[in-house]
Amino acid sequence: MDIILWIIVIVSFILGFLGVIYPVIPSVIMFWVGFLVYTFFIGDELSWMFWLIASALTIVTFISDIAANSYFVKKFGGSKRGELAAIIGAIVGMFIYPPFGVLFVPFVFVFIVEFVQIKDMSKAFKAAIGSFLAFMSSAVFDVIIYIFLVLFFVLDVFVY
Repeated sequence: MDIILWIIVIVSFILGFLGVIYPVIPSVIMFWVGFLVYTFFIGDELSWMFWLIASALTIVTFISDIAANSYFVKKFGGSKRGELAAIIGAIVGMFIYPPFGVLFVPFVFVFIVEFVQIKDMSKAFKAAIGSFLAFMSSAVFDVIIYIFLVLFFVLDVFVY
């Protein structure tokens, strides 16, 4: 039984990493599934320090994803509608040519929305670049956080 539960933990971590490319998979939640399966069905409790840090990093991840999108689209001259187009584009992009659709569909959506609003191709392109950079920076940051969470989990389970 423990082997099946460990497989669930490992699969939840893998799905968490896949969620970076396929945003329809709730990455952080998948990591928490693994943590909770371990805690309630496999082993001893994880330390209070683990739960504190995991909670803080979860909040930071949610905030950083939103902040990166807003920051980069604004920095590159995009509007609120452009920010919304980037979010919708990421969702639609998951189903169009995955995993690359998540990169290119938001870019195209932001470009179209900004071009329709301002009628300036270069400014629309610049805002679209901002949406692309937002996704990339957010993805890199998320992966770093997720690696840290998994490493801290492994240390807490097997070392501490």
